[in-house]
Amino acid sequence: MHYYQPIYNIAELCFSRKITDIVLCPGSRCAPLTLAFTRHPQLHKKTISDERSAGFIALGIAQRKRIPAVLVCTSGTAAYHFAPAVAEAFFSQTPLLVFTADRPAEWIGQEDGQTIYQSEIFGKHVKKSYTLPAEYDHPDNVWLINRMVNEAINLSQQEPAGPVHINAPFREPLYPTNNDPIIFSENTRRIEVFQPEYNLTSEQKAYILQRLKQYHNTLIVAGQHMYDPALLLTLETLSAQHNIPVVADIVSNLHPLEKTVRHADLFLGQAPAEVKKTLRPDLLITFGKSVLSKNLKMLLRQHAPQEHWHFQPGEIAPDTFQQLTHLFRVTPAAGFGFLSSLTPSETFENQKQNNYYKLWEIEERRALRTMENFFSFPELGELELVRDILRQLPEHSNLHLANSMSVRYANFIGIEAAQKNIKVYANRGTSGIDGCTSTAVGHSLNNNTPNILITGDVAFFYDRNAFWHNYSLPNLRVVLLNNHGGIIFGMIDGPGKLPEADEFFITRQKLNARKLCEEFDFDYLHLDHRRKMKNLLKDFFEFGERTKILELETGTTTNKTIFDNLKQQIRKSYER
Repeated sequence: MHYYQPIYNIAELCFSRKITDIVLCPGSRCAPLTLAFTRHPQLHKKTISDERSAGFIALGIAQRKRIPAVLVCTSGTAAYHFAPAVAEAFFSQTPLLVFTADRPAEWIGQEDGQTIYQSEIFGKHVKKSYTLPAEYDHPDNVWLINRMVNEAINLSQQEPAGPVHINAPFREPLYPTNNDPIIFSENTRRIEVFQPEYNLTSEQKAYILQRLKQYHNTLIVAGQHMYDPALLLTLETLSAQHNIPVVADIVSNLHPLEKTVRHADLFLGQAPAEVKKTLRPDLLITFGKSVLSKNLKMLLRQHAPQEHWHFQPGEIAPDTFQQLTHLFRVTPAAGFGFLSSLTPSETFENQKQNNYYKLWEIEERRALRTMENFFSFPELGELELVRDILRQLPEHSNLHLANSMSVRYANFIGIEAAQKNIKVYANRGTSGIDGCTSTAVGHSLNNNTPNILITGDVAFFYDRNAFWHNYSLPNLRVVLLNNHGGIIFGMIDGPGKLPEADEFFITRQKLNARKLCEEFDFDYLHLDHRRKMKNLLKDFFEFGERTKILELETGTTTNKTIFDNLKQQIRKSYER
């Protein structure tokens, strides 16, 4: 048996638990782990040189498959480059197994190369951090390695899912002598956990029945959530039977519901105070993670419900609206499934609830009418391009939205109910721009599903190493909104009015994607006039052998004017 056999068996353990996607970063100290994963014939291996990009690529893989991806790096500062992706995985509840190779403990702080303090390096941004023993001669250490990795796998998938860190110190020699073959033990032990079902108890059902009789202004608000057909069916039944408005950002993946309130962020930002007051719920029911709309969050904080229920399997609920009263540890599908099974006469004063529903419906229609009549500017702007991209998304495709203005543009436009097979993804756990492209690349590897990324220039160029690898991405399309600066800082209150805005907030830059496309052998589509848009979009959405980047270059002034005009049109609609 080889000295590193307990480490090699980690690869077999992962495979036995259906964890097959491995993202490896080149290095020497990680050789035992790298050899274990690369020589296992059933695993899918990718090597990514930039650790920050690698972390987000692994995140994208785990998002798509909803099971952990494995991430491996060498010792030293390489581990720190995983930190942004690890933090995003923690707050977006995405399972990752993060392996960092290390020097033995006695060499830390002794001026030996690539040695830093790696134990618990990710702090509170992982569910747990393990350090494997550096010696394998005693059977208890062999048992300990197996037990720790089993625990890490189970913990990464336990609600709420998230990243788990395994620090692995290795002694030299790191490589097999004489190129000895690596053999995986057939009897590698696995410890499997039966997950609870997270259904409502009889006591909880009784409480719900009793309290629902007290309220007739019930509102459902969805946070970011994975596409879930069972949940969609349940919410459709519930909303139709009980006239409950469902407010959902684009990242909630509830667009297939016909009566979803999609444009709350647009009209709530401009609605008069008396209108907002009428939208106050008596009972607020929420699910999912972060809510994108700041205007919706402000409404619910300022106009507090009498009760706020949150449905989620995890133990600790966020109190985003500062009004949380009850946490039900139940899956949203199960929680709303019970509500949809109730007849209106059992629970609701139906006419009053219907009147409340119509208040939200009136505001949603106001926003839709404004959007339909809005796009008449002589200059092509980012908002118009985003609208046309969203309307032409291929069936059964993934839409990726980078942070800052890209995700907000898409949220203002929305996806129509007829586009039922579109899945929406965005890194809204931490809402950073640092790995938006790499996450989309992770989705694009090893599958044929069309992936369309809408991104701004700062996010795009910040993460250009997403493409620095040897794997083709024929199913990836990138829409680059290049206004040559961080336009969001010119639109939000505060920085846009400061004299330092141009240099220190908006961050002017002169790059475009033409040279990048030449470097990585991508198709470059340059959009500089509306008359070119039809043909370029037709080309853009034809999928063949190559990655395509469609770039719209505009100025920040044009887009700010268009955006301000849209808000002004909404405000005017309240004056009629």
